[in-house]
Amino acid sequence: MIELTNKPIDVAKLVATAQQPSAGAVVLFLGITREFTEGKQTTTLYYEAYEAMAHSELTRLHDEACKRWPLVECRLIHRLGEVPLTETSVAVVASAPHRDAAFAAARWLIDNIKLSVPIWKQEHWSDGTQEWVHPGKKQDG
Repeated sequence: MIELTNKPIDVAKLVATAQQPSAGAVVLFLGITREFTEGKQTTTLYYEAYEAMAHSELTRLHDEACKRWPLVECRLIHRLGEVPLTETSVAVVASAPHRDAAFAAARWLIDNIKLSVPIWKQEHWSDGTQEWVHPGKKQDG
């Protein structure tokens, strides 16, 4: 499942959908708004997307992950608009019969979401400045 949303991500519901009888492992990755980045204090993040292309690229990544690993469930959700401190901006859930596949798929998915999906993040800093971070820019987190 692929979703772009302006609403908070319901993590419990997301994990529950991945808990299937044939899955022995569920891996959840959450990207959340952190307070400090490279020494600057963040007050909030704002996300924009080229939604048609973002949905298409998320679908491509989803389908590729399902071909590479024996996934029982694969869900990718990215929030758009304002995302306050500690709230989730992106969630990846991968469930599989065994943990190796679930971990590998989740890691590959989040790394590739950050590299290729046309979603832009604007950091709002405590000093009143703002900065756009474009897809493909190397950042930890």
